[in-house]
Amino acid sequence: MSQLSFCDLGVSYCLPDGRANVAVRDVNLVAQPGELLCFVGPSGCGKTTLLRVAAGLLAPTTGEVQLNGAPIRGPGRDRCMVFQEYALFPWYTALDNVAYGLKLMGKPKAERRRAAEELLRRVGLTDYGNYYPAELSGGMRQRVAIARALAVDPEVLLMDEPFGALDAQTRAELQTELLRIWEQSHKTTLFITHSIEEAVYLADRVLVMASNPGRIVRELTVNLDRPRDKQSQEFNEIEREIGITLTGQSAPSISTAQD
Repeated sequence: MSQLSFCDLGVSYCLPDGRANVAVRDVNLVAQPGELLCFVGPSGCGKTTLLRVAAGLLAPTTGEVQLNGAPIRGPGRDRCMVFQEYALFPWYTALDNVAYGLKLMGKPKAERRRAAEELLRRVGLTDYGNYYPAELSGGMRQRVAIARALAVDPEVLLMDEPFGALDAQTRAELQTELLRIWEQSHKTTLFITHSIEEAVYLADRVLVMASNPGRIVRELTVNLDRPRDKQSQEFNEIEREIGITLTGQSAPSISTAQD
């Protein structure tokens, strides 16, 4: 398990007219080893920017992201990102997609196959290893993407709205599946979502972001036992707190929140 730290992080872009556009500013955050964090906020508030910097896909303008105290300077096998659009190779079977990272690592074919088969079993796709992405449903493709990320055994899992394009039933199923996998591995996980309900259901802590510039405006610790009852008063109260924060209204603190 690994600690991921954002230290005075800022990212700016240069607009066509030469002006600077500040995507995120002064982000300070520590994801503790094995913690599952969810980020919610309006489009354009820098949620994906934070994950891209953590993945090493984007260089910060100011500050840095550290993994176990060492600055992140580029992509690495210790971090793996799962995207909303699946990003599977259409010419590979589900099994070969899952095994791809292991192939890059130089693992023997038999070892790659055993590992990929076990991961497909863990995500409920035992019978679909020989199917191509086009033959799978959206939920199945996202299960393959998660299995592929887990195959290289990263220290940190970065998930950018991975369930955003799915129907409600499939989304709920994959939320439960993700929690089951996380509880087995306890990988440090950063998860972006536009769904307040999803954030409260999954997270140890919810980070609420605002835009112009992108920044974290509130942290809420979700002290509810898992599996969580989405209809409970406590669950709904935390949802309400997040919603009020997102709309810019003031609200009294509750015991599960840390301002």
